Amino acid sequence: MKISDVKDLSSQMVQQYQKNDNYIANSDKQVASAKTITEEKVNLSTEAKDIQQAKNVLDQTPDIREEKIQEIKKQIENGEYNVSGEKIAEKMVGESIVDLFA
Repeated sequence: MKISDVKDLSSQMVQQYQKNDNYIANSDKQVASAKTITEEKVNLSTEAKDIQQAKNVLDQTPDIREEKIQEIKKQIENGEYNVSGEKIAEKMVGESIVDLFA
């Protein structure tokens, strides 16, 4: 038996050990990734439930508030409806600021 054959066998065993070690390390990384992904899915699921609940509430809310319309109509008919120029200016400035950043 040659001495060189023993060295080759030893180096092959070391290389195989290193491959196995790398394989185990990669497997651990994949398991850690899977845990992170699972946690993210749970968070997304919770957010999706919250969004669905908000959507249901909005669907049940009428687009037009009839009570408010009737109240304003009565105020106009009685000459009691006053619009503050200051409030109009605040709304105009607020909307123009929003338009600048949109």
